[in-house]
Amino acid sequence: MRRRSLLAAGGAAMLPATHPARAEESVDLLLVLAVDVSRSIDDDEARLQREGYRNAMTDPRVVEAIRGGMTGAIAVAYVEWAGSDYQRLVIPWTHIGSQAEAAAWATALEQAPRVALSWTSISGGLDFSMRTLMESPYEGTRRVIDVSGDGVNNSGQPVEAVRDRVVAQGVTINGLPIINDRPTFGRPSPIPLDAYYRDSVIGGDGAFLIAAEDFEAFGNAVRRKLVREIAGLPGPVFG
Repeated sequence: MRRRSLLAAGGAAMLPATHPARAEESVDLLLVLAVDVSRSIDDDEARLQREGYRNAMTDPRVVEAIRGGMTGAIAVAYVEWAGSDYQRLVIPWTHIGSQAEAAAWATALEQAPRVALSWTSISGGLDFSMRTLMESPYEGTRRVIDVSGDGVNNSGQPVEAVRDRVVAQGVTINGLPIINDRPTFGRPSPIPLDAYYRDSVIGGDGAFLIAAEDFEAFGNAVRRKLVREIAGLPGPVFG
């Protein structure tokens, strides 16, 4: 395991948190958004992807779900990943408990630089996301890693082994597979991507997936998924 902090090792955008964390400040949910930036995602798709997260986080229905929790707040970290040798913390742990804090987070994401690299290591993204959870300055009632991507694991460790290790530590992994009809970088999925995410990626208490039929539908899928995750509601495990 790397001994440097994730902020240094991951190349995080130097963007201040909207709400400085007090030691062990409690929130209802620690949520890592782990986002695929492999080469199969082109510039237009990347734009739609980030717009989807920004619009979803500021959606009044999502903010209402946040405010409806016991503490009325969550903490979010935004991670991007590609091959086994590339993961970075784009936006560090950020307290979101109001519309204004959600809007500030969305602005930070809009301003963060983006890269696209080859290969798809879901296992590397999960491993890095777990370390991100371990370095959170907040104390969360629940811990969730939300993985989105448009391809299968083709780099690094087998994803099932890492998934099982993360789940064993009490973390839930939810999935947002993007059913993209464009050619992928690397080998194609041997089965439909939503079935692959169901069988090999998601896991833990209440784990679910919501598939986006394409990048245009991504924003709506993110919003639906965030509401379920934040409220702690069970979701579908297929489709």
